Amino acid sequence: MNVILRSKVDGLGQRGDIVDVSDGYARNFLFPKGHAIKASTGAIEQAAKMRASRDQQDQNEREAATLIASALVPKTITVTAKASAEGKLFGSITANDVVEAIKEQTDIDLDRRQLDVDHIKTTGQHTVTASLHHDVSFPVTLDVVAAD
Repeated sequence: MNVILRSKVDGLGQRGDIVDVSDGYARNFLFPKGHAIKASTGAIEQAAKMRASRDQQDQNEREAATLIASALVPKTITVTAKASAEGKLFGSITANDVVEAIKEQTDIDLDRRQLDVDHIKTTGQHTVTASLHHDVSFPVTLDVVAAD
């Protein structure tokens, strides 16, 4: 059965895609949850509009992510944490710590899930990866300093 997706379905497709699925999957899952509608001639035209809307939204999100990347890449974000005399942190730097430091120093709001922060347990220069869009990933340089 050909159906038009009304929302993103993992492993199947994006909003506006026309996909062929089994009758049972469509009747028992996609239709009751509102994820799809049956493909008819009028619905296919509606699907084209959904795809155009999705593509425009994706373009806008990519541009916004690129703008944020161009602002953050040249900067070094300073994060303070309690540390020993040898430079080992008492604990570690988390994604929340990095998000708060970015907000304080640049007024840019990020979600902690957009950052890939490995275990930072020492002072000094570190790099974390920010993924704001599936096409836009960039490094953020951190300078971890000991709190007095």
